[in-house]
This record gives sequence, structure tokens and C-alpha cells, in this order.
Amino acid sequence: MEKLNLRSPWPEVRERLKENDMNLTDQDLEYRPGEEDQLLERLSGKLNKSKKEVREYIESISSNEDKAG
Repeated sequence: MEKLNLRSPWPEVRERLKENDMNLTDQDLEYRPGEEDQLLERLSGKLNKSKKEVREYIESISSNEDKAG
């Protein structure tokens, strides 16, 4: 799996994700570079979206495009 294309630091992206979806916890958003697949898998189930949709959502938030959840 490809690395996430983040344009903002992960802690900033994580906070924006939590602001957009109050159901997301720090545990849901635990991420280390190289473990993208685990993050996408967790969020896919939590957000009821495909891993591809979750990736696009995270990357849009990272680049301040904020695609609605």
C-alpha cells in the first residue's frame, strides 16, 4: 500500500478529523508511517467507507480541501 500523501503534520490532520467526526477517538486515529493500511482499515469500518474513500478523505483534510465526511 502507498504512503499517505499528507501535506500537513499528522497531529494537525488527526485533530481536523476529530473535529469533523466526533465519534473518532485518539485510538482510532493512531498512526505511524508505514502502517497506513492498519489506519485505513480501522477508519474504513468506523466511517463505513472504503479504504480508498478514507484515504481520499484524509488526504483532502491534509491539504485543507475538507471533503465532507
